Amino acid sequence: MSLQTKLTMSIAVIPALFVTTHFLSATSAPTPATAAGGPIPLKFNKIYWEYNASANDLGVHVSLDGEDWKSLEIENPLGKVIFEVEGSGPYKTYGMTELFFEGAEPSLDEVPLSVLLGKFPQGNYEFSGLDVSNHEIESVGKLSHAIPAGPQVLADIVGNSFLRIHWSAVKAPPPGFPKVPVNVVAYQVIVEKFQVTVPATTLSLTVSPEFVAALPKGVHQFEVLAIEASGNQTPRVPSSRSSRTSRQDRGARRRPRGRARRGSAP
Repeated sequence: MSLQTKLTMSIAVIPALFVTTHFLSATSAPTPATAAGGPIPLKFNKIYWEYNASANDLGVHVSLDGEDWKSLEIENPLGKVIFEVEGSGPYKTYGMTELFFEGAEPSLDEVPLSVLLGKFPQGNYEFSGLDVSNHEIESVGKLSHAIPAGPQVLADIVGNSFLRIHWSAVKAPPPGFPKVPVNVVAYQVIVEKFQVTVPATTLSLTVSPEFVAALPKGVHQFEVLAIEASGNQTPRVPSSRSSRTSRQDRGARRRPRGRARRGSAP
């Protein structure tokens, strides 16, 4: 799975049905450059939660980008190393740049929320390592426990030609989560390999007939995510009304894997 507010839904594309899409993304600011001779900051680094409201599971994901680094570790606010990686062979000689990984997302029915949040305390996480010239690399990513609830999502077929997706504004955490202020800054709509980011003031979008016409026949997934200012995000399946609106949306509701740096906000 993955953590912003997200919705997964599938639609069957048929010749008479046309649809349109949009997408979103959330990011974290890089650490300011240090004085000459000091550690080199990463170009980009981010650590964030993703909560799946439908499956009730939660995990922490990481993405980063830097120049020719050969080793890297992440240290939590308590000073404990929670992740480390080191290249060997040509990766040690020439280095690496981008890295994205999803932490496992245990069910909160099996691992209590308080236990999981305790494993990843909020605060500054230090990213440090070495590049291929043995220069030190150092950046900081902030992890917050401000996790948004999933939006209520509906979909309507307009004039048998357009698919309109609309959702409710998210202004609070999910039930049972820490009661902290939540500031959703964007929503992301994903249809297959395409995605669009819209600001938090936008609560609907229309999928164009041209896009749908370009898709092969069959079942195609789309999803909507809500992204908090911290980068945390939450997925959620559509309501039953959405399913009734589009009778073609029967099919696998499993979330796609391998979404590199999905949900990064500018």
